[in-house]
Formats: sequence, structure tokens, C-alpha cells
Amino acid sequence: MKDLILKWALKNAVDHDGTAVTGFVLNKVIGEEPELKKDMKKLTAEVDKLVKEVNGMEHDEQKKRLLEIWPDALAKKIEERKLPELPGDTSKVVLRFAPNPSAPLHIGHARTALLNWFYKEKYRGKFILRFDDTDPKIKPPMKEAYVWILQDLKWLGIKPGQIVYASDRFDTYYEHAEKLIGMGKAYVCDCEAEHWRGLKEKGNACPCRTLDAKENLVRWKKMFSDYREGEAALRIKTDLKHPNPAIRDWVAFKIVDNAKHPRVKAKVWPLLNFASLVDDHLFNVSHIIRGVDLAFTELQQKYVYGYFGWDYPEVVVCGKVFLEGSPTSKSEILEGMKAGKYSGWDDPKLGTLKAFKKKGISPEAIQKIMWELGVRKNNLTLTWDNIMAAQRAVEK
Repeated sequence: MKDLILKWALKNAVDHDGTAVTGFVLNKVIGEEPELKKDMKKLTAEVDKLVKEVNGMEHDEQKKRLLEIWPDALAKKIEERKLPELPGDTSKVVLRFAPNPSAPLHIGHARTALLNWFYKEKYRGKFILRFDDTDPKIKPPMKEAYVWILQDLKWLGIKPGQIVYASDRFDTYYEHAEKLIGMGKAYVCDCEAEHWRGLKEKGNACPCRTLDAKENLVRWKKMFSDYREGEAALRIKTDLKHPNPAIRDWVAFKIVDNAKHPRVKAKVWPLLNFASLVDDHLFNVSHIIRGVDLAFTELQQKYVYGYFGWDYPEVVVCGKVFLEGSPTSKSEILEGMKAGKYSGWDDPKLGTLKAFKKKGISPEAIQKIMWELGVRKNNLTLTWDNIMAAQRAVEK
């Protein structure tokens, strides 16, 4: 394994001004030895270690070592990475990028946004920017973030064909909720939270689940008037015996009292999961590029698609991208700003696109990195060496 990693680390470094990129090396190694994927943690650690070792060598030493273990390496032309074909029907490709406007975009967002854009260009399709802004409590939107995201996408070279604000579409979500209630596929649960969790873990139904549609519609109306926060929620009926508890009768709407939102006032809020599935259908989204951490979302949403008789979009699952030593978490960044550790969202120590811009990194460098990483399910951590190598490459 070490010899294989070293071979590709040296080859990548020699081809790119002495700096190898972890993601590229990892992909080449797995391409030659797929069974190494069985222990990605060990493999990634070994690749990181050897890439750093190779990047610490002088360029002449890298070339010498490469020719010792791969004599014809410099004579071979490594084929440029190409995007794999999207699954299913690609005659009319519609993709969407759906950030929560709670902060400016970071390197992880850039991967998702650019992959959507690359595929939009490949198939001459449509790119929709959909602001996923219906969470006023856990990730409340920031008024400035709507503008920041538009600026960040423009900097990346992305021009959305359509811009959608989920916060403008509450009536549509309510309408679909009422249809599900009328069909007997959703119900208002007013059980105490701990009691419900206990039932869910055992795969048992609560008394609310057996109420008829008429009673549930009455309860639904009461969510807008009588019920208070935490007292009731609208649940989608699924399989209570599903092996994954997260799939069992998941919450589609909840009550938030005194919610603070820059664009809308409401008491009953659709969860992102429900709002996005409705919009994906209504806006004819054909393909979804989704993070590995949200893979179970498809299983939840397919129940609603099945109830309405809709066809679910094709899904491409993609891993997350992080930047070593540079936080992207909103809470961590805000805490650091409060403590004086960071000067703002564009502090060069951060992993935001604003920080890259201030540091002098070009959008072409970010595009190059994301193109070379391609589509893969494993999470990846970039280093500043990777970023600077890409920058030097595009400056040639």
C-alpha cells in the first residue's frame, strides 16, 4: 500500500510544481486497489502522511525517486479526469444548489455548488439556486447571507438560471401538508417528546397516529392558533418498524413561537426535509447531488413521493470537503470572532470563500481542485499546500 501511495504522490508532485494533492492521490490508489476502501480511515491517514513527506522533498529529489520506482512515469500521459455520467434520463437535466443562508459559503459548499454547475454545463441543463431558509431556530438565516451567497457564487463563475426562496413558499407547503392529512398519510402528534421517542425506539405507534383525517385537520388548524411550541408537530406516516429510527414517522412541520426571520413571519414552520422534497418535484429537479450525511433523507422523502405518485429524482451521493486547520462551522467562527481570534468572515485563517478571495486565491484554483476531486463518497480534507499548488497551476 505504501509503495502504491508513494508512486502516485511523487507523480502528482512532479506534475504540479512539487506539491501533491491528497484527494488526487487517494483516488488513484483506490482506482488501482479498490479493496483498500474497506479501511478508509487507515488509508486516508497513510496518504496524508506520505503526501506531506513527498511535499517536503526538493523537486529534483521527487523526480529522482519517481523514476526509480516508475521509470516510464514521465513518458506516460495521465488522462484528465472526466465527470462520470449522471444516472437515469439526462435529456433534460435540472439541478439545484440549496444552501441555508445562515453564513457565507465555505469550501464544502463550493464543492457541491461547482459539481452542480459542472453537470449543468455538461448536459446544457438548468441550475437552480434555492435558499433553504425555513429553519428560524437551529440555523436562523442572516439577512446579509443572502447577498453573500450570491456574491460567492458569482465569484465561482456560477450564474443561477433561477433563484427560489423557500421562505416565500409557505402556502405551497401548507397545501401539500393538508393533502397528506386528508389522505391519511400524515397526522398531528401532541405526545410529550420523551414519550414519543420511547415509542419510536420500540417501533410502536402513539395514540395520535390512529386518529382519522377529520380530527387531524382540526389539530392541524390548532397548530396555527391554540398549540404552543413543543406541544404538537405534523408527522409523516412511514414504516414504524424501519431499521433506521430516523425514518420512522419523521417530523414535517413544527411550531416555533416568536420566531425571528429576516423575510417571513410564521408560527408553523416546514422542516427543510419537507420543503425541499416539494420544491424538487414542483421545479422538475432531475438530479440531486447530496452529501453522505444526508443519504437517509432519500428514504424519508420517498414515502411522500410515493403517496403523491411522483417520481423521485436521481441522486448522486458525494462526500464532504474540509480544509485542514481552517474552521467552516458557523458557531465556531462566530465564537472565534467574538474572542478576537478572527477579524471577520473573510479572515485568511478561515475556510470561507470570502477568506480565499482575501488571501488572493482565484476562483479558477477552486474550480480546478473540485474538478480533480470529482465525485466520490468519502470525505476529504484539503491542506493549504493543496490550495496553493492549484493556484500556481492556474497561474501558468
